[in-house]
Amino acid sequence: MSTTRTAGRERTTLSMLAAEAGVSLSTISKVLNGHADVAPATRQRVEGLLDEHEYRRRGTAAKGSTLLELVFSDLANPWGAEIMTGVQEVAHQAGMSLVLSPSSARHEPGPDWLPGVLQRRPAGVLLVSTDPTPLLQERLTSRNIPFAVIDPAGELPQGIPSVGSTNWAGGLAATRHLIELGHTRIAAVSGLTHMLCSWARLDGYRSAMASAGLPVREDWVHMGDFQPSGGRAAAKLLFTGDDRPTAVFAGNDTQALGVIEVATERGLRVPEDVSVVGYDDTQVAVWARPSLTTVHQPIRRMAAEASRIVLRLAAGETVERQRMELATHLVVRDSTSPPPRS
Repeated sequence: MSTTRTAGRERTTLSMLAAEAGVSLSTISKVLNGHADVAPATRQRVEGLLDEHEYRRRGTAAKGSTLLELVFSDLANPWGAEIMTGVQEVAHQAGMSLVLSPSSARHEPGPDWLPGVLQRRPAGVLLVSTDPTPLLQERLTSRNIPFAVIDPAGELPQGIPSVGSTNWAGGLAATRHLIELGHTRIAAVSGLTHMLCSWARLDGYRSAMASAGLPVREDWVHMGDFQPSGGRAAAKLLFTGDDRPTAVFAGNDTQALGVIEVATERGLRVPEDVSVVGYDDTQVAVWARPSLTTVHQPIRRMAAEASRIVLRLAAGETVERQRMELATHLVVRDSTSPPPRS
């Protein structure tokens, strides 16, 4: 029995799909609702038919839900705490609860997450620093579960709501600040290689150096991991011997702390001997000694705006502006100064 829809025919029903798949109606329902007690081969066959017939649940799956789901990996990172706070504020204002789901080191949901979220049926899903796979997009869309991406890892296809920030401009501002102080020997420690923001901040650094007529030494450009370890690893290479930079632009605040730690171990004073600029402007930038000059990224607002987009979509509203890029700006504190006279 074929249930392929053609012009003038009635829409595909669950009974029709069950008959074509050779399963019961309850099995179709279990697949749609993410229940685990379905054989993998059966689930795959049913999902294939749902895709083939472009089946969509009638109505809004999120209607009446009091859950907003946040999926990301860096719960212990100060950056992650800002994300969580921004989402929590919006969820609280809407009278909703926040569900936290861990993701992998590459910020991708684990294989068991999708069935779970389909069963929980939250009002919406917020993905952090990830590129949703076509399969993930299809599964959420087919169940009318709206989603948005906070700080996308890469270039997203049209139609996926997202909120990010001006990473290139941030890298440019950080490097220009060091140049304006008189530094010409400037190194850069960016972030994870699979994340677009890492390359955008590094491109901003390169643009600032080029516009000032300063050469970029490739042995002074490193990719890190957005953790203190990334800053430490790069600094151990940068601060070996007398031929070293007088300033370092770090891809985030925690990497900047790693750079400062190694500088101190090598007997270098910050900022008298080496200036350090971070990125994000998290609480650690204020607590650091010296306090950290850094690029303010509106992390909490990014999370809040993405949450509002998802909740408006869940309510059936039209969201005209589904792609947002919020402005960054430099915050000057105590970790930068003119280079040593020598």
